Amino acid sequence: MDKNQLTDGPIISGFSGGGFKVDDGVYRALLITPQRADGWSPPPIAALGADDVAPLFALDPLPEFLLLGTGPLLVRPPLPFVRAIEARGLGIEAMDSRAAARAWAVLRGEGRWIAAALYPL
Repeated sequence: MDKNQLTDGPIISGFSGGGFKVDDGVYRALLITPQRADGWSPPPIAALGADDVAPLFALDPLPEFLLLGTGPLLVRPPLPFVRAIEARGLGIEAMDSRAAARAWAVLRGEGRWIAAALYPL
């Protein structure tokens, strides 16, 4: 992987109209990898399962960890979800979605190979 690939890709540049501003689009909820950003229709957090974030596992190589933005407040993700993510060899970091969006920018700026699932603000 060349150095540019480490920091290239979609960037969350701010918040607009209740959503995440990424490049030329605004997303209410978001699945994002170093390669792409996609709108997301997540279930209620209590019902979140690994299948709900399955597109993130298509990243090659697998991401270092999953950054989970849980909405306006930090909410613990369901234990079965955490176990399913960890069973794939990934760590998971949960925080409120604004903090997760800011963390995405910092970590990608450092060239970290991560994925994120962000609930609406």
